[in-house]
Amino acid sequence: MKNIEMYRFYSRRIIRSLKNFIRWGIFSIFVGFVVGGFSTLFAFCLRKVTSFRTDNPQIIFCLPVAGVFIVFLYSLFKYKNDKGTNLVLSTIHAEAELPFKMAPLIFISTIITHLFGGSAGREGAALQLGGSIGNQLGRWFKFDEKDKHVIIMCGMSAAFSAIFGTPVAAAIFSMEVVSVGVMYYAALVPCVFASLVASNVAMHMGIGPDVFNIINTPQFHVLPGIKIIILALFCACLSVIFCIVLHSLGDIYRDKFKNPYIRIIFSSFIIIILTIILHTSDYMGAGVPVIEEAVRGNVKPMAFIWKIVFTALTLEAGFKGGEIVPSFFVGATFGCLFGQIAGISPSLCAAVGMVSVFCGVTNCPITSMLIAFEIFGYEAVPYFLLAISVSYLMSGYYGLYHDQTIVYSKYKAEYINMKTKE
Repeated sequence: MKNIEMYRFYSRRIIRSLKNFIRWGIFSIFVGFVVGGFSTLFAFCLRKVTSFRTDNPQIIFCLPVAGVFIVFLYSLFKYKNDKGTNLVLSTIHAEAELPFKMAPLIFISTIITHLFGGSAGREGAALQLGGSIGNQLGRWFKFDEKDKHVIIMCGMSAAFSAIFGTPVAAAIFSMEVVSVGVMYYAALVPCVFASLVASNVAMHMGIGPDVFNIINTPQFHVLPGIKIIILALFCACLSVIFCIVLHSLGDIYRDKFKNPYIRIIFSSFIIIILTIILHTSDYMGAGVPVIEEAVRGNVKPMAFIWKIVFTALTLEAGFKGGEIVPSFFVGATFGCLFGQIAGISPSLCAAVGMVSVFCGVTNCPITSMLIAFEIFGYEAVPYFLLAISVSYLMSGYYGLYHDQTIVYSKYKAEYINMKTKE
């Protein structure tokens, strides 16, 4: 009799687990197709407008008009207090509600920002796009509040995977970025399934990943290891500076320019003037060609500083996009410069700097390692592990997203449950 009861008990648990697996498996595949399709369209549009802007760099003189249109668009939809990716994280924490109108707004406004030469990335916009679509699908299929949080992460992973082409890192990122020190493993199957499906959708539609080849990776020894540690320390400081500059300029703008139209027009003219003075279009858009050059070992000495300035002027004024690719730009250009000065492969240092600054600004070491492996391969694994761990520790509690929660301390096994510093 006892054996029969135990059999029934375990049978019920197995059936329940199987039902959950089938439910999440089917739905996450559906999310992967839907979000992957929209994100692929988004990536395709970005590619087209970037190509047009590259051929017509003078279009930057229309940046103030583009800015006015973006502000008007958000005010038209009564969406004036836009928190961007922070709103997505707040929704997962059950501190806010993610409106579906965020998806078309971020889609259109990011395309406009890139077309007219604003300095912004694409993955931050993708997280908002994927999270918003995922949340709406959860509403339509009448998922409960906790399951909707999983679906938002599922959508984030799908969008990140489709646009950036790193499905493994994308699957983990949405679970890791929400709460540092704790991962939402309940979302593992949905995020993995959605990420892989979205990646394949993008690949079949001709949107492939950005893959770089490191030139001259030295064998791992004490001296190059020490140089990489020093680079990682600088990258941690750089990531803190990047976050402080963005948040501080945003505070100054909101304090000095209450009117969003004046704010975005003023910043547009500053961007135009700086572009004319520097006589380069390197800081328009995401800046992937400059990253590619840095990984090849070529860099302008001040590139990483100017990218921070242009990105802050763009995003904090009211233009839309992401901060992730700009952080790659900053890390890659600084790393390449460091390698030239320190006498170690500039190509390797560009790759290490890229993922180290990303880790510092997002507080996501596991995702940083996976991105490094997917983009650069496995030859430089010891250097990546060393640099990412140092950058994670030394970047403190600063971060791009002030609604990101640091659950456990970076310095000891201690529960602190605090928001990142601005």
